[in-house]
Amino acid sequence: MQFHPQTCFKQIQSPWGQITLSASPDGLNGVWFEGQKHHPNISAWPQSPRHATLRQAEALLRDYSQSQLPRQQAARQWLKSLPLDLSGGTAFQQAVWQALLSIPLGATCTYGELAAAIGKPSAVRAVGTAIGRNPISILIPCHRVLGGQGQLTGYAGGVWRKQALLQLENASMP
Repeated sequence: MQFHPQTCFKQIQSPWGQITLSASPDGLNGVWFEGQKHHPNISAWPQSPRHATLRQAEALLRDYSQSQLPRQQAARQWLKSLPLDLSGGTAFQQAVWQALLSIPLGATCTYGELAAAIGKPSAVRAVGTAIGRNPISILIPCHRVLGGQGQLTGYAGGVWRKQALLQLENASMP
């Protein structure tokens, strides 16, 4: 993953542990749980607790954690005012991450269904790898993707967090 040289960060507390938020001049480019796989080295990034995009992301996550988001809204709708910078991913990764945004709150899908949705039905493993590299946890809802039989499978932030997020959303399981 490549990050804009002007990326800055802020750390917040959540019901799921400490979260690092990061933003470039183009938008939010990271939401990682402490200890999450693929968490970047942020030591060279400046802290920016008053950065507007980071504050907006923090407010969205707070509302989400308190179940204050209307259930009928699609994930994309509640994010539309927050600029996202996905430019650090490959074209394929970006396609997968964009597809994740179409999974509504409280819904789930399988890796195979997501692969078919992006027109690559035989790329289930590649889709899983791209999901694992999703830099914007929760807000780009990779936790809503389940194994082929509806089982909870790997989650870069930990399967226990995936389960907690799905329970918070009262998610339907296939």
